[in-house]
Amino acid sequence: MSITQIKFPYIDGAALFDKVAQQEWSIYLDSGVVSGHAPVTRNADYDVLAIEPRVTLVCQASVTTISTNSHSSESMEDPLELIKNHLVPNGYDGLPSNFDVPYMPGALGYFSYDLARRFEDLPDTAEDDQNLPEMAIGIYDVVVVIDHVRKCTSIVARTESIETEELIEKWQNLIESQLTDTKGRSSTGVQKDRLKSSVMSDNMDLLKYQRCFNKVRDYTIEGDCYQVNLTKRFSAEVEGDAWQTYLALRAASPAPYGCFINLPFAQVLSNSPESFIQCRQQMVTTSPIKGTMPRDHDDLENDKRIAEKLANSEKDRAENLMIVDLMRNDLSRCCEHGSVQVPKLFALHSFANVHHLISTVTGTLLKGLHSLDLLRSCFPGGSITGAPKIRAMQIIEELEPHRRGLYCGSIAYVGYDGSLETNIAIRTIVVKNGVARFSAGGGLVIDSELDSEYQEIKDKARMMNEALMPV
Repeated sequence: MSITQIKFPYIDGAALFDKVAQQEWSIYLDSGVVSGHAPVTRNADYDVLAIEPRVTLVCQASVTTISTNSHSSESMEDPLELIKNHLVPNGYDGLPSNFDVPYMPGALGYFSYDLARRFEDLPDTAEDDQNLPEMAIGIYDVVVVIDHVRKCTSIVARTESIETEELIEKWQNLIESQLTDTKGRSSTGVQKDRLKSSVMSDNMDLLKYQRCFNKVRDYTIEGDCYQVNLTKRFSAEVEGDAWQTYLALRAASPAPYGCFINLPFAQVLSNSPESFIQCRQQMVTTSPIKGTMPRDHDDLENDKRIAEKLANSEKDRAENLMIVDLMRNDLSRCCEHGSVQVPKLFALHSFANVHHLISTVTGTLLKGLHSLDLLRSCFPGGSITGAPKIRAMQIIEELEPHRRGLYCGSIAYVGYDGSLETNIAIRTIVVKNGVARFSAGGGLVIDSELDSEYQEIKDKARMMNEALMPV
């Protein structure tokens, strides 16, 4: 397999994707670079756009449906192995001499939180009212990469079929049209309204949350667990255009690991600030978030005090350390002995609406393992389960009324070369059958306070709630 890179001048990724956002299986991995905003604190400096996958893999109820334009089949095999089977045998004959972006064609899509049931023995008590597939992955042979550092745009493609050549030509025409289009997004025609609803409901009022909160406290007092991430889900019947809502979300709060996916059965709008696992050339990085406080844009001095309070909070630092230890353990299962390190602990990062504490854990993947083996070992991220992980997930299943679906799963890129980049799918809205759902939560420990934890959920949910309510 050979790879080609075709370079163009720098263009706006969202404006380009606007031309294809209504296509099924279109996907936009968004690094949060938005005109008019200061750069987001991030490791992500690239946008990745893709349409028209050669193969799609959709896993639901232990069956993966594998589809191409002309054929469909079903498999009961491990879904991650199925993805690997579509990537590894192809290989590639090196890269062109001018290749200068860290992304090539490969697998893009999502892994829901509930995919973990394929890897771990978990109870089955929460209601699955959303009925969302546990996995939806496309194998894309052409991607567009927008480099915000070098200020350039590239088509990166496998060059072995007539279909690929046609898709390259389609992207070339779209990019050239964007370069000459002074009206920007208006070139796509009449703009649709954002998603909107007049009624927002949730599955856990204060009294019910208090009962669950107290149950978690009992478990921590008994030594059954150290931390449990307890969440509540919000939902609303909606009408309008999901892509326009995503544009409003990213304008209000640019996020370094955002994403929009237009699937045949749902639309995904992720405004996530959190990276999960990254792996490039066997080097592994995970960056768990634990510790959150709202920003105060009306009083900059107070905003600074809030940030300092978070940075020095013993409780938040202790919670962060629990998850760092959990992730060190997860990485150690797949990394070379002695290679797992913590180069950054309790680093303060300030986003549009909240301050976070983010730590960094690194390691070296064992030779012979694929990055998808690493993902299986670490999935889902410990920052959104609790510790110990499996016991925390059992308690989550016991207490939360509904399955999480995509929330707290991951949106992923896996290249033909085995490179991996995933987010934690928090701050994420899923629209399916006219209903928009999103969740928010926080880690509970033995000394958590009910009022502050419940308020934290409100703070995290506010932006998504406002995005779906009438302006």
